Amino acid sequence: MKVKPPELADKFRSLFGATAALYRAPGRVNLIGEHTDYNDGFVMPMNTAVFTYVAAAPRADRTVRAHSLLFGETVEFSLDGIEPAGEQAWQEYVRGVAFVLQEEGYGLVGADLLIAGEIPLGGGLSSSASLEAAVAVSLLGCAGLEADPMKLALACQRAEHDFAGVPCGIMDQAVICGCPEGHAMKLDCRSLEPEFIPLPVGLCLLVVDSGVKHQLSDGGYRQRREECEFAIELLKSREQAVTSFRDVSSAMVGRHRPELGEKPFKRARHVVGETQRVRDAVRAIAASDLATLGRIINESHESLRDDFNVSCRELDFLQETAVATPGVYGARMVGGGFGGCTLTLVDPARRDEVSARIVEAYAKFSGSEPWTHAVVSTGPAGPFVGAT
Repeated sequence: MKVKPPELADKFRSLFGATAALYRAPGRVNLIGEHTDYNDGFVMPMNTAVFTYVAAAPRADRTVRAHSLLFGETVEFSLDGIEPAGEQAWQEYVRGVAFVLQEEGYGLVGADLLIAGEIPLGGGLSSSASLEAAVAVSLLGCAGLEADPMKLALACQRAEHDFAGVPCGIMDQAVICGCPEGHAMKLDCRSLEPEFIPLPVGLCLLVVDSGVKHQLSDGGYRQRREECEFAIELLKSREQAVTSFRDVSSAMVGRHRPELGEKPFKRARHVVGETQRVRDAVRAIAASDLATLGRIINESHESLRDDFNVSCRELDFLQETAVATPGVYGARMVGGGFGGCTLTLVDPARRDEVSARIVEAYAKFSGSEPWTHAVVSTGPAGPFVGAT
């Protein structure tokens, strides 16, 4: 839902009768490193210029009122005595963020919030983490407070765990809360140490939405986490030097294949291979070697499809169509899987041509034209300044 910030401010004034400050949080595109964040691996996401916007103003009491333009719904609650409602709904992200920030010692005040988003829901660009971050910076802003980016990311992650029921890793929140414009974030998910990687000239990325909506609170995501947990516990019991997946080699995974069983073996093989692909991608970016980066991206999709089993026929069609198109270096599904988007690395001189070909092919395949987005690097969540 595309809403310009000045329009959002006007809507806020009409709805709440007050003047609002504006905040926003970007969407996230993960260049490489999928399902490695909750396995102590590396990830390399970046922010892109699609946003969740929040217009906000403080109140004199302890009440939070939040209205979503997308859903046409309002939630109202007191900052005192917040508890999970046990529902998979946008309201739980708002309530969860408020609860966790207070538990972390931030002295929030009541606030009115008007929320608008332009990130496809369930599309793999982390609309949920963007919502969490936008709500967090707006609640802090109403109280005249700020937070360290990683502390803010951890608070948002905890809100998603405890209130939305999604056992997500830290990648989405970390990059949305803390990655500067013009950079990707190589995040060590064991130490939580970020390294900001300058994006090379000529890096052109295209996002295409399959239209298949995932719901990570469903069982598929949780099942794969459990299979990874089983695999690492077995490997730790068999290999003296192993404390997490970061210590595991491909040879170790192969050596214990019979004990692991086929699914945990394949999950482990993906995690170990994907963590190495992040390291390789950093070197390719530093060398501006887009051909090698494209090959790594293709390998990631194949592993997510065959070993982690989180792709679907729509994503595979988009990926196969992309890599068969002149001007494409590589393509893969992006996000948690079970639907969502593909990310395609394109020769910038041929971006429009590539986009048109993929859109035409997918429209014939699926019956509808897909949403596309040319990735534009942007900064982290915070107050909105300037025109959009």
